[in-house]
Amino acid sequence: MKGKRQAQFVALLSLCLAIVLLLHLPLQVASQSQPVETPVETEVRGVWLTNVDSDVLFSRDRLSKALQRLAKLNFNTVYPTVWNRGYTLYPSSVAERTIGKSLDPNPKLKGRDILAEIVQQSHQQGLSVIPWFEFGLKAPANSDLIRRHPDWITYRRNSRQISKGNKYNQVWLNPFHPMVQRFIVNLVAEMVLKYDIDGIQIDDHFSLPIDLGYDTFTTRLYQRENGGKKPPANPRHPQWMRWRANKITQLMTQIYQAVKTRKPNCLVTLAPNAQEYAFNTSLQDWRTWEQKGLVEEVVLQVYRDDLKTFVKEIENSGIKAVSSRIPVSIGILAGLKKRPTPMKRIEQQVQAVRKRGFAGVSFFFYESLGDRDSAFQSLFPTAVARPQITHGWAGTTQGVKQ
Repeated sequence: MKGKRQAQFVALLSLCLAIVLLLHLPLQVASQSQPVETPVETEVRGVWLTNVDSDVLFSRDRLSKALQRLAKLNFNTVYPTVWNRGYTLYPSSVAERTIGKSLDPNPKLKGRDILAEIVQQSHQQGLSVIPWFEFGLKAPANSDLIRRHPDWITYRRNSRQISKGNKYNQVWLNPFHPMVQRFIVNLVAEMVLKYDIDGIQIDDHFSLPIDLGYDTFTTRLYQRENGGKKPPANPRHPQWMRWRANKITQLMTQIYQAVKTRKPNCLVTLAPNAQEYAFNTSLQDWRTWEQKGLVEEVVLQVYRDDLKTFVKEIENSGIKAVSSRIPVSIGILAGLKKRPTPMKRIEQQVQAVRKRGFAGVSFFFYESLGDRDSAFQSLFPTAVARPQITHGWAGTTQGVKQ
């Protein structure tokens, strides 16, 4: 009898062990064959709001609905343009004194302060606001700014000032001219003091096409600092390129200091092209800016049609080095006017960015998101905060390095 009980006990114990093993084994196999993706804890999810090929800013109701929509889709950052085509898109005393107009003359902006609208409503929706100086040093040749200050323009060696554009001819403000510098710095300082913004953003137009810089003022300045020598005839002469790039870096230093002396917690961000391209075509040495501590967050513009090229650019070793020090997000083209980027391509690019550990993504531009809310909701299923530069990135709170 005793032996029979022992046999039953052993059989029952074996059965229990078998059940445990059967329950446990599939979990192990599943965990090995289907690794669970780590949930995103923080991520930049941004959208640029522009007034070019876009109507989102030209109606209070449309703007309000857009901000509500972005919050619902779990975006967390907007980059509204505030400086475009030689005008501010917010009422500016600096612009009034300098240009003669405090606001872009578009009648749909009359009597409005769109930046105040965006700041108030975005913060209510949990969105960060980082105004974007979209046109940088570029302006239409026939703008009020240029008519009032023709001596602020720089030009080519053949004295040509104008560059042909798709819609209008454009010129470039001289970043080496002290009055231009004062105007740009004062615009930034005014906005930082006047509005409860979370940061400012400079982009690829805060630069100078490589063949410019042969105006009289710049020529004399160069001669004064280089023993009387004239600027080299070759615009790609290494020393001439470096001299001009360094001068633009000095202007960027002024901007950074203007922001930080007025509002230390206001981010100074940048949306550039790839470093090599930016320097070799537009004298924008933004890698040096980052190394000097002048930039606290980067949104790299990588507007590419195929995934292979896109991945190659974001895997650049220089970009990886920058992303180890400050948050680097990737700018993705969601489409152009009446030509949206296929959603599959957007999804692939977002996945590639996440896989490589970047801080997030931003889309150019709002209208090109299109009627694709469910797809973007799938990309951003839950709300997350933006990365904090004071946590997890070294060297971002040390100030300007000399």
